[in-house]
Amino acid sequence: MTETRPSRLQTFPIAWFAMIMGLGGLTLAWSKAEQLLNLPLQISPYLLALSTLLFFCLSVVYAIKIVRFRAAAGSEWNHPVKMSFVPTFSVALLVLATAWLEVNPAYSRLLWLFGASIHLVLTLHILSQWIQQPKFELLHLNPAWFIPVMGNILVPIAGVYHAPIWVSWFFFSIGIVFWPLLLTIIFYRVIFHGSLPERLLPTLFILIAPPSVGFVAYLKLTGQVDVLANILYFSGLFFTLLLFVQVRSFLRLRFYLSWWAYSFPLAAITVASLSMFHYTGEPGFLHLSGLLLGIATAVIAGLFARTVIGVLRKEICVEE
Repeated sequence: MTETRPSRLQTFPIAWFAMIMGLGGLTLAWSKAEQLLNLPLQISPYLLALSTLLFFCLSVVYAIKIVRFRAAAGSEWNHPVKMSFVPTFSVALLVLATAWLEVNPAYSRLLWLFGASIHLVLTLHILSQWIQQPKFELLHLNPAWFIPVMGNILVPIAGVYHAPIWVSWFFFSIGIVFWPLLLTIIFYRVIFHGSLPERLLPTLFILIAPPSVGFVAYLKLTGQVDVLANILYFSGLFFTLLLFVQVRSFLRLRFYLSWWAYSFPLAAITVASLSMFHYTGEPGFLHLSGLLLGIATAVIAGLFARTVIGVLRKEICVEE
């Protein structure tokens, strides 16, 4: 008797929305560079169109999965590792809301309202699971656990234009408190309990995102580069350097959808560096921004091409 394999739709993972985070982050990086440097070539509008189109396509596909394979979707939302990727949907909404801010403020506001509301619900759900459920073990811990936290830090970047300032401070406070707590236990897990599984190794790049996004959000809230702003920015820059010196280890990894974990953090530190140049005028930050923008663009273009190949080869959306 032959076993029936699950359909590719049934195994369609919520982690696909990490692609939108990466493409949307790259959109923001190019948009910032175009504004600051008056670049003649406008790339960000094309990236924004691609990110938005892909987001709606992925949303339709995942909605169909929920309707047809509710149990499969539910198991993903309650899985001790996969549940941390569920907020990639709301984070993608928030990234797109920020990218649309100067193009269409009304559309940006709509995306932001949905994104912030959904992300708050998901944050409460996931943190409640962490507290109440006995299913979690230390080996389940990985940097993807930052995703629910990082989304809250992202809210103020567009939120300062769409809601009273205290709303942005509320979300920023959640993220900035939980970031160092998670950072501590993640380093404890990695140092004393063995390296991450190969599939999850790319998530180490997520270490870059919370301080980098936090720096940009803090600038939106305060409008100045003070002590906390410097700590956030240079923490993000240090994590970038820490991971770059290990790049050979990442290049040897087999392709997984988790490779998209490289994308948004690289875009985030690029936007942070451009913002640092904007506020300080130091030419060193301009040179660094150009280097990071080139790296982020090359990496995300490579990820996109490799993902298309993976889809054609049916390497993605397979039973684990």
